[in-house]
Amino acid sequence: MQNTDNPLRWLPSLYFFKGLPYVVLMVVSTVLYKQMGLSNAEVAFYTSWFYLPWVLKPFWHPYVSRIATRRWWILLTEIIIGASMGSIAFTLPSPFNLQASLALFWVASFSCAFHNVSADGLYLDEMGPRHNLIYFIRTTFYRLATFVAQGILVMVAGNLQVMYRGMGYSWSLVFYGLSLFLLLTWIWHGIFIPYTQPAFKQLSILGIRQVLGEVSDTTKLFFRKPYAIYATIFMLLFKLPEGLLSKVSILFLIDGAHRGGLGLSPQEYGLVAGTIGVAGLSLGGILGAKAIAHGGIKRWLWPMALSLTIPNATYLYLSYYLPDNIFIVGLCVFLEQVGYGFGFVAYIMFIKRFVMGYLHKAHLTLGKAFMALSIMLPAMFSGFLQQAVGYRTFFIIVLCSSVATIIATILAIITLKAKEARK
Repeated sequence: MQNTDNPLRWLPSLYFFKGLPYVVLMVVSTVLYKQMGLSNAEVAFYTSWFYLPWVLKPFWHPYVSRIATRRWWILLTEIIIGASMGSIAFTLPSPFNLQASLALFWVASFSCAFHNVSADGLYLDEMGPRHNLIYFIRTTFYRLATFVAQGILVMVAGNLQVMYRGMGYSWSLVFYGLSLFLLLTWIWHGIFIPYTQPAFKQLSILGIRQVLGEVSDTTKLFFRKPYAIYATIFMLLFKLPEGLLSKVSILFLIDGAHRGGLGLSPQEYGLVAGTIGVAGLSLGGILGAKAIAHGGIKRWLWPMALSLTIPNATYLYLSYYLPDNIFIVGLCVFLEQVGYGFGFVAYIMFIKRFVMGYLHKAHLTLGKAFMALSIMLPAMFSGFLQQAVGYRTFFIIVLCSSVATIIATILAIITLKAKEARK
């Protein structure tokens, strides 16, 4: 018998599961491959490909609800993700650990993207778009997953390396533990995730062609919107500095001092980025949401754009002075993450405002695909650029790239004014 009347039995764990493997894919894998001895260019290039499933989301998203239920997708993807993490643990001590782990991370990334879509769909089906307490709970547990993955897991890996004096074996133990937790959560969800839809929906060849036609029509209609080119440029350029920083900032914090980095141990990195940084990101997001609620996006777009760019100077400061005081490093990361969290709200709100109207859900999916692409492309080549010029010059380039954010903001304001004028 299913005991699913109370969403607190499954919603917190569902969003904790949603966040945990995502952060492992995007952040923890970067730390792992750096410790495995890969160059910055290789680490940034390989791990940036994990964004691809989110970039391709508009093409596969329409099939998810037509092939099977959200519950079916959630349980299928959770066991694949858990098994993938366990397989990564098995391969890390082996001589072919790089090739095997990349392939398994790739499987996990697609499964994670499918899980994200199904989890959000189930949330909307069960709770509806407006439910403040439940929304707070799901956001809290997603942030908690970020703290656990980026903070606790990395710190545990560092402690195990001290105990066993081995990188591969230590990370292997971490991934075995992660896999066990994910599989136990899968069992829990098998008991409590609600049945809300028919078991399966038939998708014939004709149905596949129909979906492909719908995707094509949706994309055409998106670009037929007034000022769609301006909006697309905004989505691709607004976060350009963050895209450049997303991988290199992690590498800079843990890279050795002889290579221009801060040389943080895994324990120190987990504290600075996984605890202090996550707190800053959460605070920035809360402040941004409150600002938009009281003043609207037009009033706060410029302050939020500046908040997204100015904190990038903190890494330039750190690269010049290379402080060995963990408090100073933590404060700089905290300020940078507050600025990013605050500015990111403007990005999301603009996309939601632009896609309002006919086919808004499909167009929102397309907008979020542009968001993933805006991080993936600069991140892929950020490592090559950093290796060519060094950390200090790289962070100067990042600061100069804030011009792209300013241009994107101007285009966004033009778009919003035109949208208001048509009302």
